[in-house]
Amino acid sequence: MNARRRVGAALVAAAAAFGSVAPTMAAGDGRGFDTANLDAACKPCDDFYTYANGGWMKRNPIPGEQASWGAFDKLADNNQNQLKQILENAAANASSRQGSIERKLGDFFASGMDMARIDASGLTPLGADLVRIDTIRTVSDLNSVVAYLHRYGIDAMFAFGSTQDAKDTTSVIGEARQGGLGLPERDYYFKDDDRTRTIRAEYEKHVARVFVLAGDDAPRAAARAKAVLAIETSLAEMSMTAVEMRDPNALYHKMDERALAALTPRFSWPDYFKGLGAKRIGDINVAQPEFFRQMDRQIAAVSLDDWKSYLRWRLLDALAPYLSTGFVEEGFNFNGRTLQGTPQLRPLWKRRVSATDNFLGDALAQLYVAKAFTPEAKARALAMVKNLKAAMRERLAALDWMSDATRQQAYAKLDAIVDKIGYPDKWKDYSSLRIDRGPFVLNVMRATEFATARDLAKIGRPVDRHEWGMTAPTVNAYYNPLLNEIAFPAGILQPPFFDPLADDAVNYGGIGAVIGHELTHGFDDEGGQFDAKGNLRNWWTEADRKNFTDRAKCVSDQFSGYTIEGSRVKGDLVLGESIADLGGVTIAFLAFQKSLAGKPRPADIDGLSAEQRFFLGWAQVWAENSRSEYSKLLVDTDPHPPSKYRVNGPLSNLPAFAKAFGCKAGSAMVRADAARCSIW
Repeated sequence: MNARRRVGAALVAAAAAFGSVAPTMAAGDGRGFDTANLDAACKPCDDFYTYANGGWMKRNPIPGEQASWGAFDKLADNNQNQLKQILENAAANASSRQGSIERKLGDFFASGMDMARIDASGLTPLGADLVRIDTIRTVSDLNSVVAYLHRYGIDAMFAFGSTQDAKDTTSVIGEARQGGLGLPERDYYFKDDDRTRTIRAEYEKHVARVFVLAGDDAPRAAARAKAVLAIETSLAEMSMTAVEMRDPNALYHKMDERALAALTPRFSWPDYFKGLGAKRIGDINVAQPEFFRQMDRQIAAVSLDDWKSYLRWRLLDALAPYLSTGFVEEGFNFNGRTLQGTPQLRPLWKRRVSATDNFLGDALAQLYVAKAFTPEAKARALAMVKNLKAAMRERLAALDWMSDATRQQAYAKLDAIVDKIGYPDKWKDYSSLRIDRGPFVLNVMRATEFATARDLAKIGRPVDRHEWGMTAPTVNAYYNPLLNEIAFPAGILQPPFFDPLADDAVNYGGIGAVIGHELTHGFDDEGGQFDAKGNLRNWWTEADRKNFTDRAKCVSDQFSGYTIEGSRVKGDLVLGESIADLGGVTIAFLAFQKSLAGKPRPADIDGLSAEQRFFLGWAQVWAENSRSEYSKLLVDTDPHPPSKYRVNGPLSNLPAFAKAFGCKAGSAMVRADAARCSIW
């Protein structure tokens, strides 16, 4: 579950199977929640999200630099302060060994903080790249420049990289995917409501202003911006929607060299791979063939001058955050103010900490985990995962809609899930990456080229099952269906998401439900299409798949009935996360109940029963304030429901919640039996 760039909730865990949570680090007062966070004026059976978090929301206004502000953001902000100290120390350490990770981190951060030099350099560091684009004379040149830009992570025309073969996950192959758009999602190029039309108009003005900053006069900049929008619109026309891309079978089209040539007769894949520096390519997966047919048609239909304008824009747009003040502020004006409603640019040091984590993540993580994560914390986290897996297995055994044949396959998949906790066993090697205190944008480009080369080198080689998809300081977590693994970086394994001194109820409601959420992703509408080895293969009987699909439709229909800021939630888009939320809370509550076996009933705390504290533990994870523009953007693009419905949605389906708070039939937080959704 990726909670909008963020995933699950906290984690660090229990001592024995379904046992008590043991302390491991400094924490709060032993309750795990603060009654000041509650809104006593709101009845829990009317709106549990507001009841649980209304007080917190009143006391935590959104900082000017943020599009939203919630529990995830507060922890991420705390982590950034820790990373800042690490990087400032590295930058100030003149005695660090040349080539060491400390020196690379210090030089990267210091070059990014030197805005005087960045401003003085202007576009000079990109001079050769701009000339390369301007001197395109033929379609062959166009192909070569696209390959060159892709080496530096520039999203032009399409995207290419390595991936596991979805139907043979022991193999790593290349994959070509749709891309090359500047607006958040393909529908932004076509929707005709007032808000979207305004965003398109502002985007065109934004592109023109960037061209002016790059040296064009106003009329030429405006003409170039129109050409960019026309090209992007043509690419968007055949791009799959976010909902369509949730079907993994719809994204699998393995092709050999002959099929690729027939797919795009004007675009030379052999020349592209040569320019990219890729070797041992062989067959590749083309995720969206219709997109590439359209791209190939546009290569002929669009003038080379317009393509040059488009490629110039993609280069400047991608690198704007690392260029001079004018480019930074113009990028924020559209992406921050217009799209998200954020009034202030983040401080420079925060932007540079994020960039260092992005481009030198494993190097920075090594220094971070030495300060912020202990072996004891990792052991307890693994114990908690074990507890939740046992609860998940018990739920599978109790399902009356699943046959024994499918159930045995589900057991096999659950047992095969790999647990990754804290940080990788093996760090990436940055010894061949050159970093200095020269122009910051060149450090960024070299780091991106290094990452691209590393990614392409995986093609044709065995799968590295030890690699992580997130850096250790990240406040996030994930499930990867191709590796059948769950991962919880060290950055999120700390208070406030897990309080080692809190009672079990709150921790099972928070940590436990998030672990359950990640496990459930292996069995949601997407993850459930992959088997125990990660292969895209149907392991369900026909009747069981229909039973699941019917229950999943209940969840989709439920969430399609919700609105936020006047925008209707897309039930099919948020389906996977909503299934995982429902399953996660259900499984965690079972685990909590089993933890009480043979023990005296826990005492009430602040007048709240253990069951009530469990559900508060889940709700407080999603406490958040969000700007109107940002909320609307997320409804359009984010596969996660708005935070309010991550709480009210699943809990309104649970009889255990209604019992805990005495909610009667007909209450807003109690769905009628006929409408109640239940899967896992």
